[in-house]
Amino acid sequence: MARTVAEGWQSVPWGDEVRSGRALVGIQRGMLGGMTLRRMDNVSIVVEDLAGAIAFFRELGMEVEGQMPVEGAWVDQVVGLDGVRVDIAMMRTPDGHGRLELTKFHHPAAFSGEPKSAPPNVLGLRRIMFAVEGIDDVIARLRTHGAEFVGEVGQYEDRYRLCYLRGPEGILIALAEQLR
Repeated sequence: MARTVAEGWQSVPWGDEVRSGRALVGIQRGMLGGMTLRRMDNVSIVVEDLAGAIAFFRELGMEVEGQMPVEGAWVDQVVGLDGVRVDIAMMRTPDGHGRLELTKFHHPAAFSGEPKSAPPNVLGLRRIMFAVEGIDDVIARLRTHGAEFVGEVGQYEDRYRLCYLRGPEGILIALAEQLR
């Protein structure tokens, strides 16, 4: 059973209630029907230019946790493709909790299922949000790596400044700077 904003969930999911864990009480009490979710390990993004994507996310403040080629029967079995050969780079947020797995397919070839400039309302995984300090500086640095605004920097009450940027490979990222 999902809680609504009126029942006490904040409309901004990265707020103090979520950070402190108070919003997770319902999940800890078994709202998920006995399923035990331990954590979200990473989000995978398939890219053509692995070096460019690494540079972009490094500029954002992420660190390369590891980089390696991956292939073999076990990969084919897991992803349901034959003859998989990829290079991956695992990127980690400074707090150590968030990870992106950047993947460059050598075989089978990667292809685009939608335009790289798909708008934020297209069904599916749309964006990744990062909490930042000094949003204007972060935007300026990311623009040197090809980031472009999707809209504009906006402000949510007196609490956050936010924006959407399109990064390498058309990846949508959102930046949020807490104001208080």
